[in-house]
Amino acid sequence: MPTIHFKGKTFLQNYHHSVKFHNLVAKKDKGLSKSPSLDDNLIIHGDNLKALKALLPTHAGKIKCIYIDPPYNTGNENWVYNDKVASPMIQKWLGEVVAKDNLTRHDRWCCMMYPRLTLLRELLNEEGVIFISIDDNEAHHLRMLMDDIFGEENFIADICTQLNPRGRTLDKFFAKTHEYILCYGKNALKSNSINFLDKEGKEIDQYRNSDTNGKFRELELRNRNPVFNRENRPNLYYPFYANPLTKSVSLAKTNEFTITILPVNLKGEDGCWTWGKDKSKENLGKLVAKPTKEGKWRVFRKDYLYSKDGQLAQTKAKAIWLEKEINNEKGKEMMNEVFGKPIFDFPKSVALIEKCVKLGSSKDSIILDSFAGSGTTAHATLSLNKKDGGNRKFILVECEDYADKITAERMRKVIKGIPTAKDKDLKKGLGGAFSYYELGEPVEIDNLLEGKSLPEYEDLAKYAFFMATGEQFNTKKIDEKTFHIGTSNTFEVFLIYAPDKKKLKDMALNIDFAEKINSKFPTRQKLVFAPACFMEDYNLKELNIRFAQLPFEIYRMAE
Repeated sequence: MPTIHFKGKTFLQNYHHSVKFHNLVAKKDKGLSKSPSLDDNLIIHGDNLKALKALLPTHAGKIKCIYIDPPYNTGNENWVYNDKVASPMIQKWLGEVVAKDNLTRHDRWCCMMYPRLTLLRELLNEEGVIFISIDDNEAHHLRMLMDDIFGEENFIADICTQLNPRGRTLDKFFAKTHEYILCYGKNALKSNSINFLDKEGKEIDQYRNSDTNGKFRELELRNRNPVFNRENRPNLYYPFYANPLTKSVSLAKTNEFTITILPVNLKGEDGCWTWGKDKSKENLGKLVAKPTKEGKWRVFRKDYLYSKDGQLAQTKAKAIWLEKEINNEKGKEMMNEVFGKPIFDFPKSVALIEKCVKLGSSKDSIILDSFAGSGTTAHATLSLNKKDGGNRKFILVECEDYADKITAERMRKVIKGIPTAKDKDLKKGLGGAFSYYELGEPVEIDNLLEGKSLPEYEDLAKYAFFMATGEQFNTKKIDEKTFHIGTSNTFEVFLIYAPDKKKLKDMALNIDFAEKINSKFPTRQKLVFAPACFMEDYNLKELNIRFAQLPFEIYRMAE
């Protein structure tokens, strides 16, 4: 399979491993939640690569839907490469604006995207999907990056979105009207990653007939695709028998069902049905026969608008989006409505991202956007919750200084309500809350050796648990009094630690503690992180305990 090569790739493929875990520091006054929590809706201010790494212990494998709108690398965006990769070549790029005439601008863009896409993949659950807005500048490179990181088999769609119907008149050859949304799944072949959409508008108008089971439309049962016929689909070729009076059909010829109907096309050639004989037998009540003007008979199936459990008929989303609501102009109008003035040149519309979220999530999913900008993804998530009664949560990451004054401020306004808004829901407020976090200091394991700048208990617990188990860390499971920090598929995990140099010198795994935790978890394997161990190996084995010395064992697990 062809692969993408760019300057710096060899240094970037595993760079995400060397990115240090950082603490996430809650800023209570900037959020709307009474008690900040990582289980809340989140807005995180800080470098998005570090923020994604910081989210791994609590959110790895939990995200159902990701939408990102990264720099398009047009040469006019003033974006700067800032990842401090240990490479002299890449070090020279730091702090330099990537201009259009820069001969390495595509390499730099790929270097910026590669580790971020890698971490985004780790955050997705097995049925998760990612939507990425992009234009012609990097569309081809992005497709190859995604094949490299996610796998070519996990490609779902390259959606064409008409965001500027009038066209960009300043373009050299064609007045472009569209962009793309590239969609990949984490495991697209083994899961139903994309939802169907409820039918609406003209699609519903097709359901003109009705019976005791409700409204329905009639679809011909014959497969109209000429590729499929009696020869290559012999199991789908069989006769129906129609009652000329009632128009009902049977699979057996009787005195009432006298008219033979075969799946013959307009040229008189043998075709095939779309249903096999067993399925037709189970659904004979949904089948009806009708004569044509030429005196021939056809079989139709009733396609109901609502299922027996009240579910509205659904359809697959098309790969070209032309709705007026998704235009960039709608994004500008919304920003004017929220802030009273234009904020960004090309903000995405709420409807565009709402459609992505609707396709890629369930009502209780977590939605992530690590290039948050003005916060449209969070707005779209809350808007969709308001419409369908969902309980989706959002996580936004924004590195720029406007994270508080624009990204978070937009959410404060749309949650509480905007009195001047035209939309009723927006005027009243979409409801909800969020916690605001900033990137704190990195978790420096070296500091445990030196006894300075010691990480807080919860921060070290989160890091140690994730590195040891690879599983999600739940802050609610921490019990500092008993040193129990969580349960994994393999271990009951303990951390004997305190962010105090004097206390830390006297802390160790001893026989009293070992017997105590063994009595509580007699059948489970115990993993205990501690600065020292005052027990013999045979005692540990007898009590089913594995000792992991701080900080050395974390180093080993990190490697």
